Amino acid sequence: MIDKLEWLFGPTNEGGVSARMYLGTVDPPCVPQGSELRIPDANIADALRKMAIRRADAPAIEEPLRLSSKRELHYDTMSFRHLDEEVDRLCHGLTRIGFERGMRVVVMIPPCRDFFSVTFALFRLGAVPVFVDPGIGTKWLKNCLDEARPEGFIGIPKAQLGRVILRWARRSVRLRVTVGRKGPWRGPTLKQVRQRSEPLVPFDEPVTRAEDPAAILFTSGSTGPPKGAVYHHAIFPAQVRHLQKLYAIQEGEIDLPTFPLFGLFDIALGMTAVIPEMDFTRPASADPKKLLDTIDHFSVTNLFASPALLKNLARYVEETDRRLPTLRRVLSAGAPVPADEIARLASRLAEGVQVHTPYGATEALPVATIGSDEIAAETAAKTRSGAGVCVGRPAPEIEVAVIPVHDETITTWDRSTCLPTDTVGELCVRGTVVSRQYFRRPTATAAAKIGRDSDLWHRMGDLARIDAQGRIWFQGRKAHRVWTSEGPLDSMATESIFNAHPKVARTALVGLGAPPAQQPLLCVELAEDVTVEPSELFSQLKALGQVDDRTKQIDRFLIHPNFPVDIRHNAKIFREKLAAWAAGNEGRSR
Repeated sequence: MIDKLEWLFGPTNEGGVSARMYLGTVDPPCVPQGSELRIPDANIADALRKMAIRRADAPAIEEPLRLSSKRELHYDTMSFRHLDEEVDRLCHGLTRIGFERGMRVVVMIPPCRDFFSVTFALFRLGAVPVFVDPGIGTKWLKNCLDEARPEGFIGIPKAQLGRVILRWARRSVRLRVTVGRKGPWRGPTLKQVRQRSEPLVPFDEPVTRAEDPAAILFTSGSTGPPKGAVYHHAIFPAQVRHLQKLYAIQEGEIDLPTFPLFGLFDIALGMTAVIPEMDFTRPASADPKKLLDTIDHFSVTNLFASPALLKNLARYVEETDRRLPTLRRVLSAGAPVPADEIARLASRLAEGVQVHTPYGATEALPVATIGSDEIAAETAAKTRSGAGVCVGRPAPEIEVAVIPVHDETITTWDRSTCLPTDTVGELCVRGTVVSRQYFRRPTATAAAKIGRDSDLWHRMGDLARIDAQGRIWFQGRKAHRVWTSEGPLDSMATESIFNAHPKVARTALVGLGAPPAQQPLLCVELAEDVTVEPSELFSQLKALGQVDDRTKQIDRFLIHPNFPVDIRHNAKIFREKLAAWAAGNEGRSR
């Protein structure tokens, strides 16, 4: 139980908006609310200012620079003081060319010092950065940017060229800044913006209130069109507090953030962000040797990795017999991580160091967390038997509940509808890190939110149950449930039974036909370097399914060469695409 909330950024100021702190335990499933708190007016850029005072000359960013002449890799170091001064410089320059508080600004810069300085400058300025994953495809990218109606666009030449040719947000963008060489489009370069500033003059930033919009983050679109989650200024400091409290992160640590936005938390937490040499749009293709060499070189203490990257790293350290003695923790999020991959990497860490798998979504993060010790000792075995994937206990200030599964809009929260312990339903969460709305999506907002203000709940769209210990067990996405004549089948709980086969990398349950009389079919992706006789494998999988009443009805299987997955984490399976593929190949199923 949490007795009080310690502010990471020092004493709170007066005049904050009212909010509630929620207990991090769950028993019964609807958690009783805790004590009243006051959340101060906040801006995540304030954390940088304070770190620039406390850790002035300590490195904030280590950026890899490969010298073309010798192909040698060097690192450019930027201190917290230098970063803070650069942010002030950009604030002055951006203001002089028309950027202002409340303006929505698209940021398309790969991880580098300019990404950090531009993003924190927009926060300090009170503008609203818009983040869209470029890997979602040109169609969705255009839809997202048109929907966001940004007035500003700050990006590398490639992004600016895409904006011009593909006409991204052409009706709304009026201010353009190019990070790099200027092309045949209007607007200054970031270098020119710096030159319009007064050196070493602190920027007198406007006061931003906790309820003011701070950023728009678009979802990955794994279960439909990407939607822009609106973050208010209270959310980012709350996320930083949660991360610090959950994982005992200390100032002065060194992080290797293989997910760009996590690097922003590094600065607020007082950690050094060592930018890895990799393609951030394809984490599964990252070279594990380069990552390990970087970890060793900088004595990295924290690693944030997508499930696909963690999988490759875990296999590499096992094959090469390498250990990771400097790491104090490993975090992996974005999709469920197989327990054997977690165990493989955890065995290479120092004694007492764990792999943690925080659970959440773009709209609410972090919601819960669990460590590799508990997974190995208990929950992994239950997952293999069809219990679902345990994602742990709720984070501080988070309240969770499970409600009956349906698609109707709910306007008012009714505690009496909460389901009892160990009953599967839709997971709902409430707390300081929960976004309140989608930008310009009133229908989607109404479908995902219940109540308003401090009583607002977010429907995660995930099927889950809460056990007697207060742990959340993820059963799969609500949209991925297959409705057969014998009842519903939850994707994750069902697939886990078949994933236990040694020659199977992963499976994906899809439904053929229309509910409630769908025919369940299991798509199978084989483990690496495995050859099988399909009929023999399918017989073995069918036998595995006989151990559980829910999976006895599954008798149709198809081998797929490589599941389609999201670009952000390379782990979320696009089951809608698989369902369409399976329908077209139904004749080959056995």
